[in-house]
Amino acid sequence: MDKKIENYLENLLPASPDSAKALEKYAEINHVPIIHRNSMHMINLVLTMQQPESILEVGTAIGYSALRMLEGAPDAKIITVEKDKKRYYEAITNIQEQKRNSQVDVILGDAADVMQDLAEKKKQFDVIFIDAAKGQYQSYFDLADRMLISGGILITDNVLFRGMVYSGGEAPKKYKTLVRKLKAYNELLMNHPDYHTSIIPIDDGVSISYKR
Repeated sequence: MDKKIENYLENLLPASPDSAKALEKYAEINHVPIIHRNSMHMINLVLTMQQPESILEVGTAIGYSALRMLEGAPDAKIITVEKDKKRYYEAITNIQEQKRNSQVDVILGDAADVMQDLAEKKKQFDVIFIDAAKGQYQSYFDLADRMLISGGILITDNVLFRGMVYSGGEAPKKYKTLVRKLKAYNELLMNHPDYHTSIIPIDDGVSISYKR
């Protein structure tokens, strides 16, 4: 997205709660990748309309998005998965400080392995949010599809990856495989007979998919 448009939209957003502001500042200082505020605002709009009881988040980082999703779905139970041990403990601390540990369960482990385990246990979710290793999105989708209820919502962040996915130019060598996989993932979502998908070109690109 054009930076001027992005800044304009962000300036229109209501201020983040103080607890969220502290995490945003920490993420900025420590270079922790968290979801952009515009995207978070849109996701919370979806959650406000959907009012899910159960959410699976793939990619916790410091717990920012899990905690913020409770603004849109205050009664939801969230399972969130993080493979980085340092981030996992940071998320645990942040969630405990906000007294949300009864609603947010953070699991340490590889996302695909944890999702496989949850699928085998026949866990079901109203909303699944994917924001982890972008090169693995299709594998995550295959597992998410087994757990997402009919009428559920699948949300995926970073599907336009710095504009490289839609630009006509050739991606830098180190990103070629990643961009190719993201293009294939977007095409899968847009053409899947069981999903109705829209890709929203805000921030780094967010897809929202309704499971029929």
